[in-house]
Amino acid sequence: MRLVVKYFEELTTIELYEILKSRMEIFVVEQKSTHQDLDDKDYQSLHIFFEDNRRVVGYVRAFFKEDNVVQMGRVLTLYHGKGIGRKLLKEGIEHIKNKMNPKEIYIDAQSYAVGFYELVGFEVCSDEFIRDGIPHIAMNLKL
Repeated sequence: MRLVVKYFEELTTIELYEILKSRMEIFVVEQKSTHQDLDDKDYQSLHIFFEDNRRVVGYVRAFFKEDNVVQMGRVLTLYHGKGIGRKLLKEGIEHIKNKMNPKEIYIDAQSYAVGFYELVGFEVCSDEFIRDGIPHIAMNLKL
């Protein structure tokens, strides 16, 4: 398994296909959420993912939400309970800090995963809300 960090224009067609395939598998098939995943934010995003035999097994994207605030999103792991998610978050945060230099990282976390994000320093900053039929909570990480 290797970590890959690239901006959109640096992705190969195979990498992009594998990213979209993994996002579809988790967010549409597993979570049964029919939403428009392709939202044009990928073009401006830093894509951070673990690759295993060309398969994207962990993924997050990051883009500027506003000045000095980067939003993380589309966080996924294909293999649950193996530590990939925590490793992805820790390494992702470091790459976001080094490449994008924000003062804060923001995420709309699915409510069930709040404790997971708190483990790496995120703090709740909103009440629960529904997005694409799934309860979420806004969280931020001050850098």
